[in-house]
Amino acid sequence: MIQLQRLEGFYWVARCEGYARAARAFPYPITQPGVHQQVRRLEAELGVRLFERIGKDRVVLTPQGRVLYDAVAPFYEGLPALERSLCTGEVGGRLRIHASGHVLRHLLPPWLRRLRGQRPDIEVALFEAKTPAVGALRSGEAELLVDHLPEVPPDLEARQVGKTRAYLVVPSRPRPNLKRPVTPEPWRDEPFIAYSSDTYLRELQLAALAHFGVVPRRIYAADSAETILGFVAAGLGYSLLASVEPRGPRVPGVTALPLTEPAREFPLYVAWRRGPQPNPLIAALLALAPSS
Repeated sequence: MIQLQRLEGFYWVARCEGYARAARAFPYPITQPGVHQQVRRLEAELGVRLFERIGKDRVVLTPQGRVLYDAVAPFYEGLPALERSLCTGEVGGRLRIHASGHVLRHLLPPWLRRLRGQRPDIEVALFEAKTPAVGALRSGEAELLVDHLPEVPPDLEARQVGKTRAYLVVPSRPRPNLKRPVTPEPWRDEPFIAYSSDTYLRELQLAALAHFGVVPRRIYAADSAETILGFVAAGLGYSLLASVEPRGPRVPGVTALPLTEPAREFPLYVAWRRGPQPNPLIAALLALAPSS
């Protein structure tokens, strides 16, 4: 295993083409014999000559030395910029975000465009979650989740970045004459399309129906809002959905009507693990977050 300390001596000798100049260029005090010893030990470990002396105080790289220098030079030359980035918090990297399908399609795109415009050094990997991915945060599989949370767990930090409103979604045709406020009563005999995997959202849907005295006679189950909308567009039934869009979900064959009673809005949060110090990548994303 190559010792990093010996690589440092090798790098400065190769860059300065001499031991005395390398000692003066070192970022910390070191003697010329100390630099020479680092290089000699490295050559002994590798079993090759790394430098050829061509003058009293000048050396040049051998072919083997050139191969090694080309490999290590980018690391040492990038250290000053890396140090500045770490100290200022302007570090690039990768953010893994888990979010619901609706959030992925409607809330995140303009937010991420702003991030790309200001911080192209931050890569974002998106994953669709059928249910709020709290477990992915806790296990370290994700840095962020963006979703509706019934409550924010105490081991997470969160900020509200939006809200959704409840809509009655029905096939566009045929449609009975509607009275205001809109209620699901005209469709009480039609099949209701409910969430299957997200039991919390399913319970909210059924509780809202119960508020109007509606108990579905038949229920179809679907994993996502997009699948529910597809079933509605096909005329298979009606549903209740939350949407961040001002006029509700906009899908051909589906009419979205604001459910004004009971008046319910659901907050959308961006959440992350609590830690001893802020994650600079998360801080960069939060600085561009939409207002709630």
